[in-house]
Amino acid sequence: MGLPIREYLLVGLSAAVVTYLLTGLVRRFALRIGAIAVPRGRDVHTIPIPRLGGVGIYLGVVGGVFVASQLPVLRRAFDYSNETIAVLVAGGVIVVVGVLDDRFGLDALTKLAGQATAAGVLVLMGVQWTAVYLPWGGTGGSTGSVLLLGQDQGVLITVFLCVLLINAMNFVDGLDGLAAGIGTIAATATCAFALGLLGQQNGDVNAYPPALIAAVLAGALAGFLPHNFQPARLFMGDSGSMFIGLTLAAATTTASGRTNYSTTGATGALALVTPLIVVAAVVFVPLLDLLLAVIRRTRAGTSPFAPDKMHLHHRLLEIGHSQRRAVLLIYLWAGVLSFGAVALALVDNAFLVVWMVTGGVLVAVLASAVPRLRSRA
Repeated sequence: MGLPIREYLLVGLSAAVVTYLLTGLVRRFALRIGAIAVPRGRDVHTIPIPRLGGVGIYLGVVGGVFVASQLPVLRRAFDYSNETIAVLVAGGVIVVVGVLDDRFGLDALTKLAGQATAAGVLVLMGVQWTAVYLPWGGTGGSTGSVLLLGQDQGVLITVFLCVLLINAMNFVDGLDGLAAGIGTIAATATCAFALGLLGQQNGDVNAYPPALIAAVLAGALAGFLPHNFQPARLFMGDSGSMFIGLTLAAATTTASGRTNYSTTGATGALALVTPLIVVAAVVFVPLLDLLLAVIRRTRAGTSPFAPDKMHLHHRLLEIGHSQRRAVLLIYLWAGVLSFGAVALALVDNAFLVVWMVTGGVLVAVLASAVPRLRSRA
């Protein structure tokens, strides 16, 4: 059976349309209940902007999943797995936590508890890491070994990954359209990787969920971007950024369970470890921002969750980039790294991919340094 590409495109488009249409209503609701982001010292926006955009994104994902459940091919994914439904249930939990934070403001410990709860719901409904490829310890000519995870280990890794990505996306949400755009790129790259796995397994229905989860997220975020790109009329808030992190974690976790761990050889070894590479690459920018923030705040003797104005996007603004150009530059970095990692797994000519990624990185470096180069000229 061929890959149901048209159905994946249809559910992604459906999610985009639902999000785009409902986000206007969500904005009115946010204004009515007073969920408004008032400018603070570390913020870039200068006027109050309503938030709760994550509700529109979530409703778009729900709409896309509903359309998928009615299609002749993709509806079979719901007969063999609860993973897609698990994302909706856990996503609902994290969106509720985010809405409460957007409206009333929650302390860091309460939000962390909500994040762990949502991750636990994913695990309880079957979304869990089960094995990890290690590039050492191979026997009989094998290039590596496979570490089979016990129940406790799988739960801990899954919850840790979910909480990590949730906070990474939350930290990076600092400029109009930034988190939504990075999320779109990451979800699209993850969908491409999942479709590659689906192709390797000859369209096995058991491998449908990872691409489906990533496709509806990418579509919903694409539908939200017109409302959120600079100048934004609505912020996604914590309800949106945390939902993106959770859904990306679910998509990559489900994809890891479909990897063929019997493959050998250099290319095969890369394909085996690709779930980890993709996880790292598609969220490299927010994870790097999170890591630098934790180091910076810890060295200063403050809480790792204490706000400041030294994130990567703030630094791009400081060296002379406009808001839009800073956002587009981070898009470029995220795109080069995420799609480069996916291409390494799916394209046989690794040498060509490395050269293309290297060229993309050089372009990104030069584009990022343009204001400083001009100032020195």
